[in-house]
Amino acid sequence: MTSATARTVANIVVVSAGAAAAYVILTTPPLRRLALRATRAWLGASLPIFVVKEIRKAWAESSPRADIMGG
Repeated sequence: MTSATARTVANIVVVSAGAAAAYVILTTPPLRRLALRATRAWLGASLPIFVVKEIRKAWAESSPRADIMGG
């Protein structure tokens, strides 16, 4: 089996497992509620942190002193 064939087979297996897991989660109400709560918690924690970091980076790069200081 070549490397490309092995990679293709692995990708098919991973996609199939993901689709099966998604089906089970979406058709089981307690799992669906848990998944939605986890998604909200993840977005509620990571998205604001990402936005704050990007704002700080943009603020630092837009500073006139950034050109003088070399960064």
